[in-house]
Amino acid sequence: MIIGCPKEIKPQEFRVGMTPVAAQEAVAHGHSVLMETGAGIGAGFPDADYIAAGAEIAPDAASVFAKAEMIVKVKEPQAGERKMLREGQLLFTYLHLAPDPDQTNDLLASGCTAIAYETVTDAAGGLPLLAPMSEVAGKLAPQVGAWTLQKANGGRGVLMGGVPGVGAAEVVVIGGGVVGTHAARVAAGMGANVTVLDRSLPRMRYLDDVFGGQFRTRYASAGNTAELVAQADMVIGAVLIPGAAAPKLVSRAQLSTMKPGAAIVDVAIDQGGCFETSRATTHQDPIYEVDGIMHYCVANMPGAVARTSTIALGNATMPFLIALADKGWKQACADDPHLLEGLNVHAGKLTNYPVGKALGIDVLSASLALKS
Repeated sequence: MIIGCPKEIKPQEFRVGMTPVAAQEAVAHGHSVLMETGAGIGAGFPDADYIAAGAEIAPDAASVFAKAEMIVKVKEPQAGERKMLREGQLLFTYLHLAPDPDQTNDLLASGCTAIAYETVTDAAGGLPLLAPMSEVAGKLAPQVGAWTLQKANGGRGVLMGGVPGVGAAEVVVIGGGVVGTHAARVAAGMGANVTVLDRSLPRMRYLDDVFGGQFRTRYASAGNTAELVAQADMVIGAVLIPGAAAPKLVSRAQLSTMKPGAAIVDVAIDQGGCFETSRATTHQDPIYEVDGIMHYCVANMPGAVARTSTIALGNATMPFLIALADKGWKQACADDPHLLEGLNVHAGKLTNYPVGKALGIDVLSASLALKS
């Protein structure tokens, strides 16, 4: 199979869909790898590294899309890239379709087959291709939140860990999954007083057992959420419903109960955000203010640490990438029901029920798409 990897064009996105190690592995399996020139520069991988791995270098994205049978990316294809997709071509990347009807309609119109990293599952019910970036985003969230809290950036001017005689920042993390756990650990490590809100009692027991000395847990009822948000210096949104739009857990009305200059970090912004006032921002212009509350809603947070993120993502995606290339998508998905869960679009049909529900589009089951 000819595997193509274009350079990411989303603003301030420095990651790359394939590492030289992944390219070398694909070539060793008998496949061809076509990299757009400069695709890996932002993550610290020059073209020479890919050439040494056996890949070819293409002069532009159009050449990659025209020749490749499978396109491997990091972020969802942008409007110009979607125009280059064709019927029967395989796309393997993050999609986050639920809050993005324009992308969804373009993918359906292209006739391509699109497998989304974020809906591939594993035997434990986890999301193995989302987890590495969730870990990165979770660890980044308190770091960027602490920056947002600085007075020069419009924040309250509160130091996360305080100093002797001055209390530490109060941090609330909504969601105790992968993002929330890593966010809570880092925020607590910075010296903040941290509370994690979650609705799963088994998950809260786990967090208490493993991290009980580092942060507190509370049940995520509407009342508890409202109480803690009002007391917080920083609120980190870390809620995920696989494939679906994120639920809005903090309303605009609640902003008036928060401390002036408090910081909101919405890690769920890729799925539409879990605060009513959230809108996607970029690394170039990451924060904005609503009713005196500072919002950090960068939609590709892990892109800020592109090398770490690229290597972590490559480690996770490589086995699936090789399976798709070795077997073709139909056989690979037939052999692995967890990979089949990643199928979002095929031949003009939507194949993911949460996305269909969010966008009001009829869905063809992924299992039926295999037989089409």
